[in-house]
Amino acid sequence: MTSAAKSSPNGGPAPQPDHLGHVIFITAAAAMGGFLFGYDSSVINGAVVAIKDRFDVGPEVLAQVIAAALIGCALGAATAGRIADRIGRIRCMQIASVLFTASALGSALPFALWDLATWRVIGGFAIGMASVIGPAYIAEVSPAAYRGRLASFQQAAIVIGIAVSQLVNWGILGLADGEQRGVIGGLEAWQWMLGVMVVPAVLYGLLSFVIPESPRFLISVGRTEQAKKVLSEVEGSQVDLDARAAEIEHAMRSEHKSTFRDLLGGRFLFLPIVWVGIGLSVFQQLVGINVIFYYSSSLWQSVGIDPTSSFLYSFTTSIINIIGTVIAMIFVDRIGRRPLALIGSVGMAISLGVAAWAFSYKEDIGGDISMPHTQATVALIAAHSFVLFFALSWGVVVWVLLGEMFPNRIRAAALGVAAAAQWVANWLITVTFPTLSDWDLSGAYVIYTVFAVLSIPFVLKWVPETKGKALEEMG
Repeated sequence: MTSAAKSSPNGGPAPQPDHLGHVIFITAAAAMGGFLFGYDSSVINGAVVAIKDRFDVGPEVLAQVIAAALIGCALGAATAGRIADRIGRIRCMQIASVLFTASALGSALPFALWDLATWRVIGGFAIGMASVIGPAYIAEVSPAAYRGRLASFQQAAIVIGIAVSQLVNWGILGLADGEQRGVIGGLEAWQWMLGVMVVPAVLYGLLSFVIPESPRFLISVGRTEQAKKVLSEVEGSQVDLDARAAEIEHAMRSEHKSTFRDLLGGRFLFLPIVWVGIGLSVFQQLVGINVIFYYSSSLWQSVGIDPTSSFLYSFTTSIINIIGTVIAMIFVDRIGRRPLALIGSVGMAISLGVAAWAFSYKEDIGGDISMPHTQATVALIAAHSFVLFFALSWGVVVWVLLGEMFPNRIRAAALGVAAAAQWVANWLITVTFPTLSDWDLSGAYVIYTVFAVLSIPFVLKWVPETKGKALEEMG
């Protein structure tokens, strides 16, 4: 079956249907890194209570173990770009696959708490690599006509990875009769939870052997003929391969490599737009979203909900997260970035405030923890509402804005600083929640509510609208 070539936005032909199927396969394979990003970030949720009991540690030490992965995330994200430029995108994916696999096995079979923390750091390094390499590779192999839609595969894969990790945890808990330390085949349930990630990690590695290297990297190392072959596979035979290769080479030569020094200026160290990027990243984390993804099972158990139900609720919040992400993908280009962020901020503030009210009814009578039925139901609804409003707004909008709002000359460096700020804020929330919840769970949610409220004037006063603007217009 033949069809006429369609025009892409840059004037070249879009791929024929047979090539589009191949591009989708390549993109989905690369997005497995995003799936593992979400899976590894969230799977610890099911093991928190068991790890605390197994190693007999307090909330402060437990928080450090949970947050250890974030150290690796920051290091992986900071170095992945240079590694990929030196040895290639595919080799970088393969390294990440090996690290994910090693982390899964090591975390499932730790002989001490520090050993578990070390494997968590290694897994975090792989997450950091995947968070950089996946989007970069997808952008480099995607035809311009489909780039936006294909780029969304990475975020979709992350939220699916989070949901699958919770579903797997719930299934394993069921096999262990609801006991996180119940024994299955010689290992405790929580060890299986952490070890099952070996399966997608190995699949990611295998897929990396059947997808092509990025044409951009191939041209950068002088393998132009091989790059042309890949371009013909992903953009179709109608493309002038010599012209496309020359276009990529010219673009690479004329690129300005932004540095940290380019970000400096003004009275407050950084340029104002850089501070806006940092603010977006920090607010995205300080509303407490990762409390849900890292601690929700232990959170619900801490207010008297049985373990099996708590794992089920962790899974349902992950499904809500997927739904919200799809909503954001549909509307981010229709109603704009700022309106969506404001809708999310208002919704999150209300949801968090209601959750704080409900958690204030938590009771501990002789070690028997409970909540009145009405308040427990309200807390569950509020938590799901919070995740929905986050996912349909800040979960997607922040990444869209960070990719669009910086001037070309500082984009790469500014993105690096904003991403670093996000990991730091993520770490801060992760390490403080166990202590805060032991002190006053309702008080912790009041703090998150305050940050959600503060995000509203921040968006209104400082965040620019980038909808419909070309990247070259960002000054």
